[in-house]
Amino acid sequence: MNILVTGGAGFIGSHVVDLLIERGYRVIVVDDLCRGQKNNVNSSAIFYEISLNSTNLGKIFEKERPEYVIHLASQVSVSDSVKSPLEDASINILGTIHLLDLCITHKVKKIIYTSTAAVYKENLSDIPLLETSDLKPSSFYGVSKLVAEEYIRFYEKFYDLPYTILRLSNVYGPRQNPTGESGVVSVFVDNLINSKTPNVYGDGTQRRDFIFVKDVAEAIFKSLNLGKNQVFNISTNTDTSINELYSILKAKFNHFYEPDYMPAKQGDILFSRLDNGKALSKLKWSLIRDLDNGLTDTVYYFKKRRGNEYG
Repeated sequence: MNILVTGGAGFIGSHVVDLLIERGYRVIVVDDLCRGQKNNVNSSAIFYEISLNSTNLGKIFEKERPEYVIHLASQVSVSDSVKSPLEDASINILGTIHLLDLCITHKVKKIIYTSTAAVYKENLSDIPLLETSDLKPSSFYGVSKLVAEEYIRFYEKFYDLPYTILRLSNVYGPRQNPTGESGVVSVFVDNLINSKTPNVYGDGTQRRDFIFVKDVAEAIFKSLNLGKNQVFNISTNTDTSINELYSILKAKFNHFYEPDYMPAKQGDILFSRLDNGKALSKLKWSLIRDLDNGLTDTVYYFKKRRGNEYG
């Protein structure tokens, strides 16, 4: 089976590619390397350095004939979406529409799309959030991901393109980019490894639902054959404050640095926890790592990488 993965050189995408290849699939990766890294790509995958909006993307579909598409490529920074809404929409909305058109033209059997908890309305009386909870994003990023969801639904309605949409909570783990604003775990770990004082934006009491990247990859894999035309939260259904997260990581390094508290970022939400019951039931999915074990694996990866860089 041929599976095309957009964003397959990125943090989540590369883990999905590894899992698919491990289970015997032929994988085609398309990634413009804007955020991804070529060395993340499994050597057994077929790789094309290309953007979602490139007119040459259709040639790849013609040549490789993917049967399924897993769409992970996106602009993922809330603050960048505030700085440049046009670029955010160009990637997350127009890039998705271009991909959907190619799926129709080349008779793709199904598209799996990774969305985000940022599509939900922040409502402390509606926690944990269900897939049926109110949708009202608080950032351009959340808007663009929600609009992409709607296009996917209408492509199924008008063109009979099956889909599964996965709304991810806060993903962390090996290969996450510590220079990006979307990965607080990797930022903290990178700072602690390099004996730097981390920044916390806001007072640190904001709470997040942290999920290990390999759990996300497994949910995406399950979606190839299950969850047709449905939306699922992919999460742990637990929440941890940023201050609590930092305390756990600090203990793993036996460090005593206190963070610097900075003004909160525009568009950030205060509280996020997603109900994962539907995914556990309908996708026959289960969690591999709790937060402590997942953070241990993540710290080990970053320490090993640093040792390879300087050893």
